[in-house]
Amino acid sequence: MEQINWYPGHMKKTRELIQENLKLVDLAAEVIDARIPVSSRNPVIDEILQRKERVILLNKSDLADERESERWMEHFRAEGHMAVALNAMSGSGVGKLMQLLDRLQEECNAKRSRKRVLRLMVVGVPNVGKSSLINRLAGRKSAQTGDKPGVTRGKQWLGMQNGMLLLDAPGIRWPKFEDPKAGKNLAFCGSIKDEIMNLEDLALELIAVLSARYPALLCARYKLDAVEETPLGTMEAIGRKRGFLLSGGRLDYSRIARTVLDEFRAGQIGAITLEPLE
Repeated sequence: MEQINWYPGHMKKTRELIQENLKLVDLAAEVIDARIPVSSRNPVIDEILQRKERVILLNKSDLADERESERWMEHFRAEGHMAVALNAMSGSGVGKLMQLLDRLQEECNAKRSRKRVLRLMVVGVPNVGKSSLINRLAGRKSAQTGDKPGVTRGKQWLGMQNGMLLLDAPGIRWPKFEDPKAGKNLAFCGSIKDEIMNLEDLALELIAVLSARYPALLCARYKLDAVEETPLGTMEAIGRKRGFLLSGGRLDYSRIARTVLDEFRAGQIGAITLEPLE
């Protein structure tokens, strides 16, 4: 699969927007995908946020390997950040985040002579679930959400149910991927538009990763006795088990690819972390 590059015109504007408003907030909430804790973090986020207090939110944690998520949270905490695993869509883990924010509010009140509500900025790459989190925290459909990456536009100040204020900013993309693995991992998870990808190649590479890291889950989902010697062999075995055939008995590789990608993204293959803590 070819290396993925993109040059979104709003990237520079988004970066400036975050930098301009950083001084207005007390806390940065960085949302990442728990399945790909490295690839779903923009490498310039650390540079932009600098020493701003931060909580890293491992979203879509129900789709990730729980043991790996725990290890990642310990890693982020060792780096000096707070960390919470949650699912913004279902609300799982959001209570822990609210408890953390309440504690930070109390700490801020103790330091200031004049009390004011905590202000936080939500940042992250497109399609990691920022808008779903904001809607959950605000208790209403405040931010636009969708299956397609990059649906959030502009700056939005929103009130939370507990009275705190949060700022949503558009997702910051990369000018290019220095590491091709990051682009592939984002594509596996649907954070890059499928329209620009060769889905058959993408699914084949995903099958290769799953065959190496989670062969038992792959076999259980597709009722295979074992993974084949090659990813292509496994892909073809999945197609035969599902009956994805064209006229003349030829395998429908496009349908196999779409099915594997959709079922991985929906967590139907299992709770999987593509980037374990090395």
